[in-house]
Amino acid sequence: MISLFFQIALPLLVALAIDLLFGEPPVRFHPVVWMGNYLSWAGEQVQSRSRKTLTAGGAATGSEPVDLPAFALGALAWLWGMLLVGAAAYAIEQSVLAWLEPRRWSGLLLAALLLGLFLKPALAWAMLRTEARAVEEALSGLPDGSLARGRERLRFLVSRDVADLSQGQVRESVIESLAENLNDSVVAPVFWFVVLGLPGALMYRFANTADAMWGYPGIYRGRNWQWAGKWAARADDVLSWLPARITALLLALAAAGVSLRQLYRDAGGTPSPNSGWPMAAMALALGCSLSKPRGYVLNAPGRAVQAADTERAIHLAGRALWMGVAGLVLFTLVRMLKDLP
Repeated sequence: MISLFFQIALPLLVALAIDLLFGEPPVRFHPVVWMGNYLSWAGEQVQSRSRKTLTAGGAATGSEPVDLPAFALGALAWLWGMLLVGAAAYAIEQSVLAWLEPRRWSGLLLAALLLGLFLKPALAWAMLRTEARAVEEALSGLPDGSLARGRERLRFLVSRDVADLSQGQVRESVIESLAENLNDSVVAPVFWFVVLGLPGALMYRFANTADAMWGYPGIYRGRNWQWAGKWAARADDVLSWLPARITALLLALAAAGVSLRQLYRDAGGTPSPNSGWPMAAMALALGCSLSKPRGYVLNAPGRAVQAADTERAIHLAGRALWMGVAGLVLFTLVRMLKDLP
């Protein structure tokens, strides 16, 4: 069908072009910022009904008693936010497609351009690449690169405590975050855009943002998210399950020579059911070991991370992304040509 190329592939190319050329929209116009503002406000309401502390050993053992008011309110706030985002995105998409008479080539092109413009905020490849490079430049760049500057810049990418990280651990954290966010900020939104159109991409970004803000298994910054954020965390796990494995496969194909058996074994070594897949694929592709203190080790036989590995990881992630995009574009073009009279 002709519309498949103009409704999926071309808008995606437009969105990525805007991302690479112009970066993120201004904060006051950014839909993901609006989502964050809603989640911040809703989080205050949820926390007003949450237990302020955990019982002894609750977070560590998983035996924390159910906090039903916090769980229910967190789930309802999440569902209401998803409904708002989905309804707005659906209205925009349908208005674009209906208003532009998609049976005409000019209308199809303009529809693709507008859909790409609205899709862009769900994708953040350029920002991810820039932030990863910024950490390496702060860590070792001349004239004033230092471990302290590298740690401080890393805070833009990760939520973990960075105060005691060594230089190697900072680099490992950057590469892990790059791999994980290749899925969260690019591949997964694209996947849900293919499946459900613009509503799918933006609703996924809402779910992922909710997990980033609420999905902590215990106390975080003085707030108890053990039950208040459980729905958001589990929903993100479900929505990211297949995209995370697609991301890992794309990284493995981009690198060539990655053992899928070893990837499967290492990916299960992290607490998250999803993040281990792209991180393990990246570790195997680079030939280095990635770890989290008191957490996990990926590709344990691999060498220590070196300064050049950050840039290598960025190039590998970019190659994986464009391989996936090229495959999608080729598929839709073939379908379009087959349906031409």
